[in-house]
Amino acid sequence: MRAREMIIPFFIAHQGCPHQCVYCNVHKIAGESPERISEDTFRETLHTYLTHTGKKRGSVQVAFYGGNFTGLEKEYQHELLGFVTPFIRKGLVRDIRISTRPDNIDGDRLSLLMASGVTTVEIGAQSFVDEVLKISHRGHSASDVKNAVKMLKKKGFKTGIHLMAGLPGDSRSGFEYSVDETVSLKPDMVRIHPTVVFQDTPLADLFLSGNYTPLTLSEAIDLCKHALKKFSEAGIPVIRLGLQTNREMETEGSIIAGPFHPAFRSLVEESLFFDMAASLLSNEDTEGKEVTFFLSPQDIASFHGQKKRNILSLKGMYRLREIITAVDPSQERGTLVMSVSGRVGKMRRFGKPGRVTTG
Repeated sequence: MRAREMIIPFFIAHQGCPHQCVYCNVHKIAGESPERISEDTFRETLHTYLTHTGKKRGSVQVAFYGGNFTGLEKEYQHELLGFVTPFIRKGLVRDIRISTRPDNIDGDRLSLLMASGVTTVEIGAQSFVDEVLKISHRGHSASDVKNAVKMLKKKGFKTGIHLMAGLPGDSRSGFEYSVDETVSLKPDMVRIHPTVVFQDTPLADLFLSGNYTPLTLSEAIDLCKHALKKFSEAGIPVIRLGLQTNREMETEGSIIAGPFHPAFRSLVEESLFFDMAASLLSNEDTEGKEVTFFLSPQDIASFHGQKKRNILSLKGMYRLREIITAVDPSQERGTLVMSVSGRVGKMRRFGKPGRVTTG
C-alpha cells in the first residue's frame, strides 16, 4: 500500500483578518490554538507528528490554516515560514500550504511565499455573489477571488477555493452560480461546508432576532450534493465537505442552529449513491428479483447509508427480493455497477452514466 501524504496543521486563529465575518467564531472553528505560534511549539508539534507516523508516512506538508496568512505582519510571516525551512532542507518536510483572503494576494506577497517553500494557497471565497459577500461582511468582491486565483496559477501555485452554502442573503441559484464560477476557475481542490450559527457571532444575533434562517440538514445535503457532482464531473477534488469537528464545537450551546453533522460528507455521499442506484433500478424490471451492486471497498458504507437506510428504502421502492453488495477492489471510487437478470448497468463518478450491457 502506498504511503499517504501527511499534512501537519497549524492554526493561526483569525490573525491577519481585517474583518469580522458574520458567521465567524474562530475559537470554535479552530479549537484550542495559541494566539501566537512559538518556535518551540512548532518544533514539538512537528516532531510529535513525524515520530507518531514513523516509516508509514509519505511526503509531508506543513499547513498554516485559519486567519489570513498573507495579511499577517510581514515579520511574523517570515518567522513562521522560517520555522519550516530547516525541516525542508533536511528532507523531513516537502513543502508548505497556507490559507488566506483573496484581497491579500499581490506580487510581493507571492514572491515571499515562493521563496519560502509554499506551493499551495487556499483562498476563502465563500461565495461569488457580491451581495452575499457584502451581507456576510467579507470585505472583498467576487472579482477579487477570480483575480487572486488567476495570479496564483500564473505563478505556478496549486490553488484551493473554500465555498459556504446557506450564507445570509444567498439562495439555491446563488450557490449554484458560485459552484459554476468555481469550476470555471479550475482550482486544484475545493472545500465546502454549510453555514452553521455559532454562539457569540453577528449571525447568532440575526438568527435570534428572526432575520436569518439557516438551511435544514436536508437542504444542506441537497446543495452540497449538487456541488460534489459538479466538481467530480469537472475532475476537481473536494478535499473537505462539512466542518472539521473539534471539542469546542461539541460543547453544549456552542452551535446555536444550522445543519451541523460530524459525518456530513458521509450523508452527502449516501444521498448521491441512493440517486445513482435509483437511476439504475428505474431502467429495469426488478420487482421480486435479487439485485447485486458492485462497489469500491471505500464506498460500501456510503452506499448502505446510516443504519442501512439506503438498502431498506431501495428494497421497498422497487419491491426487490434482495439487495446484495459486493466489493470489487479494482473498481474506481464513486462508481456503481448493478447486475440483475444478466444485465449490467454502470454509473460513473456520482451520476455520470456509463453503458448498459448484457452478459
